[in-house]
Amino acid sequence: MNYSKQREKILNVLTENAVHPTAEQLLGFLQNDGSNVGITTLYRNLNKLSDLGMIKKIDGLENSAHYDHNTFEHYHFMCNICKKVFDIPAEVAPDLVNNTRMATGFDITNCDIIFHGVCSECKRRKDI
Repeated sequence: MNYSKQREKILNVLTENAVHPTAEQLLGFLQNDGSNVGITTLYRNLNKLSDLGMIKKIDGLENSAHYDHNTFEHYHFMCNICKKVFDIPAEVAPDLVNNTRMATGFDITNCDIIFHGVCSECKRRKDI
């Protein structure tokens, strides 16, 4: 992949804002940081970074995809109240992919497991 200052900036801002932002949220972070990256350029670069495995595109959380700088195997939790997305370590369900492969015979190339519920912060606020 050829070097791109815009792509580097996008990757840096995504890493600094590890909240699993949508492209629109990421655009806001970039604009607040003084960048003039347009939405089309942002999407093009996000798709390229995702295709190269440098970031993870997470579909299925909401209507818009979310983006994650963490490419290590892990799962996600989305709070039904605040809509924040949290990383869940893959160790909570060790060998899930391999066990699924063995049980079904499917060739699994990747997986996106998303838990939905209420995060501890929202639960605490609700209990107050």
